[in-house]
Parts: sequence; C-alpha cells; structure tokens
Amino acid sequence: MSIVIIGSVAIDSIKTPSGQADEILGGSATYACLAASIFSPVRLLSVAGEDFPRQYLKKFKRRNIDISGLKISEGTTFRWTGHYGENLNEARTMSVCPEKLAADSMEIPAHYNETDYLFLANTDPEVQDWLLKRIQPKKLVVLDTMNLWIRNKLPALKKLLIKADILFINETEARMLSDEQNLFSAAKKIIRNGPEIVVIKKGEHGAFLMSKKDFFAVPAYPMEKVKDPTGAGDSFAGGFLGYLATRKGGPTCGNLRTATVMGAVTASFTVEDFGTRRLEKTDRSAVEKRFHEMREILRF
Repeated sequence: MSIVIIGSVAIDSIKTPSGQADEILGGSATYACLAASIFSPVRLLSVAGEDFPRQYLKKFKRRNIDISGLKISEGTTFRWTGHYGENLNEARTMSVCPEKLAADSMEIPAHYNETDYLFLANTDPEVQDWLLKRIQPKKLVVLDTMNLWIRNKLPALKKLLIKADILFINETEARMLSDEQNLFSAAKKIIRNGPEIVVIKKGEHGAFLMSKKDFFAVPAYPMEKVKDPTGAGDSFAGGFLGYLATRKGGPTCGNLRTATVMGAVTASFTVEDFGTRRLEKTDRSAVEKRFHEMREILRF
C-alpha cells in the first residue's frame, strides 16, 4: 500500500539534559516518513527553503522515500529551537521562524493522487483540508494536530475531523479538543464528532487506541535513557501507519492493536538520540525484535 505524508520539513536546534544538537533535520513529516518507510513505500509532500542542506535530501533517498513532492522554494527553511528541562514531556520553544507550508506553496506530483493512505501530519488544518480535497486516498485519511490549531483554528479543525478515519493526538490536546478531563471520555466524545478511530499518545506512559468496536492500551517501550523526545509522536504515527499499510484487511481490530504496538516500538528508537539520527539507522528487523520483547512484557 502506498502512503503520502504531508507536513513540515524543518531544521531544529535542540537542548535537553543529555546535551545539545544544532541545525539538525526535523519536522513532523520528516519523522513520520522515516518511521513509515521502515515498513512501506512513502511519498513526501512538503516545502523547504533554498538553504535546506542537500545532505538531508540524501537521508530521505537512502530510505527510498519519494521526495518528488518536496518543493525547494526561495527563502529559509522552517526552523525550530527548543529546550527541554527535567520534564521531557514538555518543550520550551525558544525561537521559531514561520512555516513555509501553505496551500499556494506546494506542488502535487500527478502520481501522488494514486495513493492508498494519506497522512496529514501536524500543520494548519486549513492547509490540510485544501490538500485533502486534491489528494483523495483509496483507503484511509489519517490526521494529526496540536494545541495551537485547537486554540486558534477550531472551526476548521472540526470540519476536517469529520473527513478523517484516524486521529492521532496527545493527552493534553485530547482534553482541549473534547473539553473532557477523563481521557476515556475524551476519546469517546471525539469519535462521536468525527473519526472512527482515535489514538491518544501519552509519551512515556504509552498510548491507547479507541474505536467504536474496540479499546486497547499499550505502555511505552521501557527505556533507561531518553536523549531527545522530539518527533517521538510523529514517529509513533509513522510506524503505526507504515505497518498498517502492510496488512491485508486494513484497519481490523487485530491489525490496529498490532499497529499500536509497532508505533510505540518505532518511537522508542527516535528518543535514543537527537533528531532523526537513531531513526535513520533503524530497520524492520530491529523494530520487530523490540516488538517481540514488548509481546513478552505484555504477556500474562
């Protein structure tokens, strides 16, 4: 199954208690593409500036990610500088430059219209909706969002939720979107208002999946050391979707449960180093090894 992933490609500078890394590859679509490509063919749709390092393009090509939809435009690439304290679940944004992703800035290759799964990674919901009208996947529309859009563009986001099959969201955002404090109640309310499946990411505490037919929870893969949590949520979604695209029968209860564990395991590699460094070196055999370890952990 083919996957088109739309979102930001960025250059990040990150500081955590474990150290610091400057001018490294980042962005929601970047992490999701690298994670999904472990399992399935992936096509990237995004925009970068003319300053985007050419060696970063090679990182995508080494993973056989189709970057014919990555437009290099005038100006600078989206940049984010973030610092983490002892609480690695929250990043403090030190600086950010305007994102280049806009409806009038992207060029959609013709073959991108022939796709099975479309993942609208975190970006402006108005841009996501514009793209969804132009790329209509054969099977699934998958959506991610963040607190900024819930606060500032809620009407546009609500219209988009109706069109989505699966929503990825973290626990803080789920409470904001649903106006419910209990996450179980929040997921049920979100499903009533749009997507059939909601996956709530809980960082170091794992994730849970809810649909109209099923509920499933998984812990995070046990890690002794977390260097950088940036991109873990996007990697989770990419691993989930990449694996799901390999399964016959699509989003059955069994496939969705396994995909949730695969997403959690894939994200565990991301946090082991800064940016995408560890994820770039991760292959399917490494992911499957940790998947089997998780199966033993969850066995009772």
